[in-house]
Amino acid sequence: MAGITAGSMAMAVEEPRFDVLTQDGSYEVRRYAPVIVAETLVDGDMDAASSKGFRLIADYIFGNNTLAATGAENASEKIAMTAPVTLEPVARSAKIAMTAPVTAEPVAADASMATASQWRIHFVMPGQYSMQTLPKPVNAAVSLRELPARTFAVLGYSGLNTASKVQQKTDELAAWMRSRQLQPVGAPLLARYDPPWTLPMWRRNEIQVEVKNP
Repeated sequence: MAGITAGSMAMAVEEPRFDVLTQDGSYEVRRYAPVIVAETLVDGDMDAASSKGFRLIADYIFGNNTLAATGAENASEKIAMTAPVTLEPVARSAKIAMTAPVTAEPVAADASMATASQWRIHFVMPGQYSMQTLPKPVNAAVSLRELPARTFAVLGYSGLNTASKVQQKTDELAAWMRSRQLQPVGAPLLARYDPPWTLPMWRRNEIQVEVKNP
């Protein structure tokens, strides 16, 4: 569990489990445990897509779902909120797998944080669930996927996320990865840990790029 502070307000939410393999100031290499994500694919600029994607997945976790155990149409379950909310730019030529969305598939090189108009957005599901026990989304725009253990290069920073700032941080992480001879195997992700009312100075953001195991 992790504590997220929003001004004088704090709330405990679950975050994905990982081990830190390398740390260099604000840069880290992390090995993440397997997770299940709920994800949606949305159009728009970064802010519009983030808002739309958040609403779609929040609708699922707040009860627009069907209990896996019963299959009853009127049986649903609220799922605990987790952090972070993750955004991935997607090239228009990229396809999303029918059985599972998200970052296991590489995207085309023209998927840029600054220019993308289509995004994958996902929440990691709480660790007590399996694919068999998770409630099933009612809205077909939301899908579930089980992701294996993966290794990421990560750059953490605070403040507001504009498209130019996110691209700047992505470029900084890419330069650090080159200096460490880390090879990317996926598109960059923007991970945001705090609710929108959090003061900018307290906001916790990360750029994450999956890499080959060092």
